[in-house]
Amino acid sequence: MAFIDYYKLLEIDKSATTDQIKKAYRKLARKYHPDVNPNDEEAHKKFQQINEANEVLSDPEKRKKYDSYGENWQHADQFENQRQSQNQGGGGSSFSDFGGDFGSGDFSDFFSSMFGNQGRSRQQAQFKGQNYNAELQLNLRDISKTHKQTITVNGKNLRITVPAGIADGQVIKLKGHGGSGANNGPAGDLFITFKIAEGAEFKRLNNDLYKTVDLDLFTAILGGEITIETLDGKVKLKVPEETQNGSKVKLKNKGLPVYKKEGSFGDLIINYNVKIPTGLTLEQKEAFEKISKM
Repeated sequence: MAFIDYYKLLEIDKSATTDQIKKAYRKLARKYHPDVNPNDEEAHKKFQQINEANEVLSDPEKRKKYDSYGENWQHADQFENQRQSQNQGGGGSSFSDFGGDFGSGDFSDFFSSMFGNQGRSRQQAQFKGQNYNAELQLNLRDISKTHKQTITVNGKNLRITVPAGIADGQVIKLKGHGGSGANNGPAGDLFITFKIAEGAEFKRLNNDLYKTVDLDLFTAILGGEITIETLDGKVKLKVPEETQNGSKVKLKNKGLPVYKKEGSFGDLIINYNVKIPTGLTLEQKEAFEKISKM
């Protein structure tokens, strides 16, 4: 995996303040946000990298480690423990004395030159790779069925299974799909956050869906039959006579699938919105006047 310079990525200097980091992040996040660049894999990849850079540089402790150890910043504590162990054995030199920012090869050479074979033996400790974070944006129709999605993480395409009924903000961990480990250590993990957009057609509450359906005045008064759209197709509904504005009808098992409970579904609740006719002719108005006097 190629090393990503977080400062260069956010287009800032290493001396940037916290406010400058925040300002740079917001500017680039708006530019590369998936909502602004739909179906643009490169923009999506850039957006993920920007989030990763901001997460590290906006945290003083993580930034300090990153400045000292570069791509190996997540292993800073282990490196420091090894350094202290070597110092106790009589070495006494610190990483800062030699400039910091060691890549994995430089780090190995550094230990060899300072401590000989003993140093190399200590350096062979295995470290887990960096964890990655990704975000996947879907809508309610997308999660009405279990399906496959391809996402791009760190320049690589990954085919994943999206379980039906997954919640907005839910995070799924894919073990071993993060960065490569050091010294043959295990790979890091990938954490995918799901963002589920409701849209204008349905509103979600847990596994239940809510939908507003317009009803003309005559159907509301006289009754009739209407056709509505659900997540799994069209259904016909009988409207009783004298249906009131705001009346609700529950359609069992027409909501979202229950997460990882096959065969279980929420309900679809229909809310009737009775529409008052406009643009009536004189004859129609006279007819309503007659009805009002009856």
